[in-house]
Amino acid sequence: EKQLRSLADAGLDVHLVVTDGLGDEVTGGVTVHDVGPAPLGRAGRMLLQGLRVWRTARRLRPALVHFHDPELLWVGLLMRAGGVHAIYDSHEDVPRDILTKSWIAPHLRPWVSRVTERVENFIARRLSAVVAATPHIRRRFEPVAARVEDVNNYPVFDASSVPQLQRDPRGVCYVGTIEPIRGIFEMIRALEHVDARLVLAGPWDRPQTEAAARALPGWARVDYRGRVGRSEAWAIMAAASAGLVVLHPAPNHTDAQPTKMFEYMAAGTPVVASDFPLWRSIVEGAGCGRCVDPMSPAAIASALRGILADTPALAALGEAGRRAVAERYSWAPEARKLVALYETLLGRWPAAGAQKG
Repeated sequence: EKQLRSLADAGLDVHLVVTDGLGDEVTGGVTVHDVGPAPLGRAGRMLLQGLRVWRTARRLRPALVHFHDPELLWVGLLMRAGGVHAIYDSHEDVPRDILTKSWIAPHLRPWVSRVTERVENFIARRLSAVVAATPHIRRRFEPVAARVEDVNNYPVFDASSVPQLQRDPRGVCYVGTIEPIRGIFEMIRALEHVDARLVLAGPWDRPQTEAAARALPGWARVDYRGRVGRSEAWAIMAAASAGLVVLHPAPNHTDAQPTKMFEYMAAGTPVVASDFPLWRSIVEGAGCGRCVDPMSPAAIASALRGILADTPALAALGEAGRRAVAERYSWAPEARKLVALYETLLGRWPAAGAQKG
């Protein structure tokens, strides 16, 4: 929605390889190639899925490949060895993220993390560039990659795309993947201490999490919408009086820049966020919300009470967030950085369709 459309608008012949089983299509100037549904199990996704993607990418004979999944590092390396420019788009500090993966035995996580970092560094040195989703990730790759550019995943700021809805004076929201480390239990427990209703949207990480959440007393104040599309997500945020992003202080969270936080701001929705130094500088620097101890339901509830009880302040917080996105946290400058990186690697393409990405 952001990177590919921006590259297509710049004149590139852009192709997207996916594994969703929905078939090929052309949308927004981007040609989509579906290599079939993702295989079951992690091993299948890491091996068979990567093989399908590599075969399709090789058949397309691109001038440049840009891949996002760490499982595709070997695909990028093979394409680069074949003379194709290759960009690894790193969304997370993967080695640190592994330290909190529930599907890896705790005693194995440090070892897997170290091996992953060495493999990632080895391949990054041999690629054309790394695109980092945050400045923190850029700094992590600067010592090892030939070129690094941070392209932050800020929202496309277009006031016309955000619906103007009457806000629910007791409504708060969370939109995104739902799992314990992202604060689902603390959010629901906070509802026991504040007169508020939580609109919850997104996929559960696993059935056990959903069952445990539904068993909490605060679930009676949850309106669960399931998976939602982009337009419905914007409507949920625009109708809420506060947006929650209370991730736990895991190694991969404290220096992250959650997209949902900036989307809440773009929707004019006050933010209640984890009190990490980086997040505090964004939220309190913009004057668009409150930062709290994410492990404390009482602290979350207290912040919500303060925001919901002061209607004039609520409007001011929302407008401050919207203004900050328009001035500092919008996609347009990031798109220019991405296009400039492609121009550096490929040379300026003379006309639309001149280079295939």
